[in-house]
Amino acid sequence: MLGPLLRLLSACGGVWPTSPAPGAASSSGEDSEGRDGLLWWRDLARCHAGEVSVAVAQANQVLEDQCRLESAPPIGTVVGVFDGHGGPDAARFACDHLFPNLREASSGPQGVTENAVREAFLATEAGFLELVARLWEAQPDIATTGTCCLVGVVHNRTLFVANLGDSRAVLGKKVGRTGQIAAEQLSSEHNANQVAVRQELAAQHPDDPRIVALKHGVWRVRGLIQVSRSIGDVYLKHAKYNTERIRPKFRLSESFSRPILSADPSIISRTLQPSDSFIIFASDGLWEHLSNEDAVEIVHNHQRAVSFQFLQFSSLYLFMEFS
Repeated sequence: MLGPLLRLLSACGGVWPTSPAPGAASSSGEDSEGRDGLLWWRDLARCHAGEVSVAVAQANQVLEDQCRLESAPPIGTVVGVFDGHGGPDAARFACDHLFPNLREASSGPQGVTENAVREAFLATEAGFLELVARLWEAQPDIATTGTCCLVGVVHNRTLFVANLGDSRAVLGKKVGRTGQIAAEQLSSEHNANQVAVRQELAAQHPDDPRIVALKHGVWRVRGLIQVSRSIGDVYLKHAKYNTERIRPKFRLSESFSRPILSADPSIISRTLQPSDSFIIFASDGLWEHLSNEDAVEIVHNHQRAVSFQFLQFSSLYLFMEFS
């Protein structure tokens, strides 16, 4: 199972394939982009935080996932992974608007703070709701699109990680004097398959005994969606969009008085230490097939001296077919 993943990681910065794919960079380390079927990568590039690379394995006919990187003062380095569902609209909107909202929220004397990051997420949610309201008559299905959002910011040697949904950020850090590497998950996930998330939903919706339901062996919010927090999914946040105008598979048979999903991210901040080596940011397609420890070991065993490495994956189902 690790063979195809190693090939994908090998196409990322700092890991050179035994048989380079068309367009891959040579071992000289020059920056390069490449594509091999449904696999796309961008090799190592410098940023304020260190070095960065990106890889995407497309698993849907229309790529719903988006990613974005900006690295410039005064904010520093910002990376975003937007794992769309129900269509690409919400992911594209979040990809285009969350970073500008973060720049605006961080424009004060304090710069980037947890409150500024949260404000950027909520402003992005509000902006998408306005878009849905404008397009509702012509494009009602936009109300059923949503996206998980995983954002990392390195600002003045402080790392912020904010998350909505079930993407994951995992830190690789050196331990001891032997060069061993340990994995530390930095993000909190919001997937109904986790007991803590189901308990949180039950506490938030005490009058709704069906707030979570087991469907086809998977726990889902109201039997529809696995994540409890997202940008978009407006039909589960505002009852006026839960009408016959959206497709039947999304429609709830009963109305609701309070939002079922939330757009409030979980956020952590920490001062970077000399032992912190790299970070993997990936949507849930990676973590369905690989543990935190295995992913960190793969990157550690094949990396050059990389300060930070950001990897983004679409669903891995078709990727696993690569030889």
